[in-house]
Amino acid sequence: MSRSPLKQTSRRLCLLSIVGMSLIGQALAQGSNTGNWPTKPIKWVVAYPAGGGSDFLARQLAPALGKQLGQPLVIDNRPGAAAIIGTDVAAKSPADGYTILSGDNGAMVFNSAMYKRLPYAVSDFTPVGLMARFPLILTVNPNSGFNSAKQWLAEVKANPGKFSYASPGIGSPHHLAMELIKQRTQSFIVHVPYRGTAFAVQDLMGGVVPMAILDSATALPQIRTGKLRPLAVLSSKRIAQLPDVPSFEELGLSGVDVSAWQGLFVPKGVPESIVARLNAEMQKSINTPEVKARLEDFGLQITPGDGPALGRFIQQETQSWHALIKERHLSTE
Repeated sequence: MSRSPLKQTSRRLCLLSIVGMSLIGQALAQGSNTGNWPTKPIKWVVAYPAGGGSDFLARQLAPALGKQLGQPLVIDNRPGAAAIIGTDVAAKSPADGYTILSGDNGAMVFNSAMYKRLPYAVSDFTPVGLMARFPLILTVNPNSGFNSAKQWLAEVKANPGKFSYASPGIGSPHHLAMELIKQRTQSFIVHVPYRGTAFAVQDLMGGVVPMAILDSATALPQIRTGKLRPLAVLSSKRIAQLPDVPSFEELGLSGVDVSAWQGLFVPKGVPESIVARLNAEMQKSINTPEVKARLEDFGLQITPGDGPALGRFIQQETQSWHALIKERHLSTE
């Protein structure tokens, strides 16, 4: 026997009502959880080893940010493979606001051009905001014979292939910054990539290689003790920590304004209310006098911003750096 149209309609309305109530309940539960967030510790993934600049920034900011949020932030170092390992861990984490990532220009800009295949995509993340920049510095061994940036420029241009430079690895901001200088000066300096900053600095101070582009956090302690000599900064103007060191812009080399920047990211899908609160509390925390003083003493430039601004910045960086990488045929493979 067939069911009457009236009974069928009533059954459909009943099912729709049940589904609707279920969806409303889920939405209310999610909204309630978002409103109470965070209710447990937050994991902060740093895709670099403990003791480096990225790790230092996270560990200095974490206590203040945790205090603002009312929950501790636990640093989770996941180094390796040009930040791919840690970035992929964060990308595959639940989008519930309990995993955040320190992302830099290596992970969010360079890797997608340097590697044919990546386990993550930049679109897997929602930018929370820019945190800080590490100025880059052309440094040399004091016994290298280089005493000024002007002399350095003249000698490397006049002697293609004679000199070599160290970097923390292929595709690092330090490597690509030197490639930009080489392009601008039409010079040839041999690249000697290392497996990390510590090894590169060790051989630079030992005289195995004469020069390197280093970030301020790494270079300043060695410069202050006289173990390394700064020749120029890769900023549009001089930096406060090295007022006597010229910028390449001053030396007539335009377009060399490069830094190793750090932004805060969450997996795509984290509710907008959580992203907005993370950004607001991050900006408050990073600008507290004691945190700001420690970071600036370490050589960082505090540059907090919101997520949309960071997203636009990444697009600009991607366009310019991918063009350079393609032009110079750079690759990890």
